[in-house]
Amino acid sequence: MFRVLPVLLLFLFSSFLPVLAKQKPDENITYKEVEGKDLQLHVFYPEGHQKNDARPAIVFFFGGGWKSGAAQQFYPHCEYLASRGMVAISADYRTAKSHKTSPQECVMDGKSAIRYVCSHAKELGIDPNKVLAGGGSAGGHVAAATATLKKYDDPADNLKVSCRPAALVLFNPVYDNSKEGYGYDRVKDYWKDFSPMHNLSKEVPPTIVFLGDKDKLIPVSTAQSFQKQMKELGVKSELHVYPGQEHGFFNANKSGGKYFKLNCVEMDRFLVELGYLKEKPSKN
Repeated sequence: MFRVLPVLLLFLFSSFLPVLAKQKPDENITYKEVEGKDLQLHVFYPEGHQKNDARPAIVFFFGGGWKSGAAQQFYPHCEYLASRGMVAISADYRTAKSHKTSPQECVMDGKSAIRYVCSHAKELGIDPNKVLAGGGSAGGHVAAATATLKKYDDPADNLKVSCRPAALVLFNPVYDNSKEGYGYDRVKDYWKDFSPMHNLSKEVPPTIVFLGDKDKLIPVSTAQSFQKQMKELGVKSELHVYPGQEHGFFNANKSGGKYFKLNCVEMDRFLVELGYLKEKPSKN
């Protein structure tokens, strides 16, 4: 179903969106070292945050086809959610360009990042039971993979710590890796274990998905199929499709930030409904 918020509602909520000027994490934390290179969590804290707090948190994963990308992509989303009271994190992970790795290592690092945040929750002022995951494109796949895939765990991790997030916020995610989906040629030897849409269960957390109807990588029918399967499993699943928008439309630097703002409004409402944000957006 195609849906865009009324202009009036966007105007009312946009007044609460922060001026995205800082674009700089409050802290960078190494969660993993691979081949002498640090993989970091780029952490944004709410104003007045204390390490003895127990706030909800979200970990975002950047897009780039498992080949490239940078954590800076989700700085605007992190800054917004930090302004709303969450600890918001954008995570590094290995890619083909940075470490000459396969898509499997991307998922492995995603799981490691969630486990690190959960296991260091007290140090970060986070509630370990309220750690969410989000991401765009291949990063949306990584986020969805932490909630769905049984394989691709780093044996160096403490596997007693769950990597399943409490909710998912996905922007044009490549979560179908079958022959009809994205990236099949690169994962064809193991796609059935690797495709989030083919590993859904009742344990998958509530999910919101944002997609443009002109996306050449992810058909609307794929997103509708994902939502249908989730609902059949009894899992809360929202799909927001934006007419005329292509892959990557959600980025803050696209269309003057229009769709970034629209997405923030819907993301905010979704997280309020789940109890991870307070009822009203705040300017603080």
